[in-house]
Amino acid sequence: MDPVQAGEIQETEPPVTDGAGPDPALVGGLALVVLVIGVMVAMTLRRSTPPLELPSTEAPAEDRVDVEPSEPVGEELQAPTAEAGDLPAPSVGLLERFRQALGRSRSAFQQSLERVLGRPDDDEALQALEDALIQADVGVSTAQRLIEAVRVAARQSGADGQELRSVLRQEMLDILQPVHRPFEADGSPFVLMVVGVNGSGKTTTIGKLAHRFREDGRTVLLAAGDTFRAAAAEQLQVWAERTEADFVRLDEGADPGAVIYQALERAQSQSHDVVIIDTAGRLQTRKPLMEQLAKIRRVIQKRVPDGPHETLLVLDGTMGQNGMSQAALFNEATPLTGVAVTKLDGTAKGGMVLAIAAELELPVKLVGLGEQARDLRDFEPEAFVDALLS
Repeated sequence: MDPVQAGEIQETEPPVTDGAGPDPALVGGLALVVLVIGVMVAMTLRRSTPPLELPSTEAPAEDRVDVEPSEPVGEELQAPTAEAGDLPAPSVGLLERFRQALGRSRSAFQQSLERVLGRPDDDEALQALEDALIQADVGVSTAQRLIEAVRVAARQSGADGQELRSVLRQEMLDILQPVHRPFEADGSPFVLMVVGVNGSGKTTTIGKLAHRFREDGRTVLLAAGDTFRAAAAEQLQVWAERTEADFVRLDEGADPGAVIYQALERAQSQSHDVVIIDTAGRLQTRKPLMEQLAKIRRVIQKRVPDGPHETLLVLDGTMGQNGMSQAALFNEATPLTGVAVTKLDGTAKGGMVLAIAAELELPVKLVGLGEQARDLRDFEPEAFVDALLS
């Protein structure tokens, strides 16, 4: 039988070639050429092919929550540094602190003031001083009142420059002193309601006040009544922890009245000396905000009939006359007892302090003269005026 037919596999010899096989160098070269061509083709396709667009995971615009700018927290409690430009140590007198803090405001009209004192009968010089006062945001009507006092004194008595400076000083004091009332924490517990637009330094001012009361040995409770601004309660809680103050908050979006009620209930049961209430400050929703402030006031009076003992408006000093409209709106919603002007050391608009007293008849009770906790100072009309004119 044939071996193949029997299923046997016959071994065969490999075919005989007429050479020793392909040249390895040639094979390697061809492979390299193919590789280079492949890479070039891939790069070309990558450049010409549009990127794959994945579905967006971002919420539609109408569903997004805008996070408002947060105020820095904690910086004011840092130890003072020795870097150039720092404000002086606490031992420096208030007058000198005012001089340094009001440097930009003072320089805005100092040259015009000297010109008037040298030529008190010069209407052009008086106009230049009036313009400088307005630029410092004293306000038109207040500036005119000051200039008229100088003009009358010059014409009636022929006063010299030093006497005219005294006239201007006294006129400024006549604006500030009648409405001035010092910041005093009376009441048990003393209830302080703080209002102001977001970004004015409201939360920072609350933190500085808590620090101040704690240094006086008082127990403090902070109430997070701004339940609408993202991270507002978290910022206030940082201040509570840093100042070792008690703290009451509810979930974001909760009823601010409920927060205030719980805070006052705890303060009374635990005999806290001071309750500082933060409030919302979104002027873009003015009517609901103002209604909310009025409601908070009613809630306070249910627990503390004579409260709030102080309703403090925080104004950004760099806003100048724009802050006047804010003050008027807040005063409509809840009667204000005073104003805290922040960032007075960084503005040339310090004259707004005079405008607040003259046009709104509100006392400026506290001023921010720097970033340290101790730089939130009680306002003193004499120190302010002397620093502005000297």
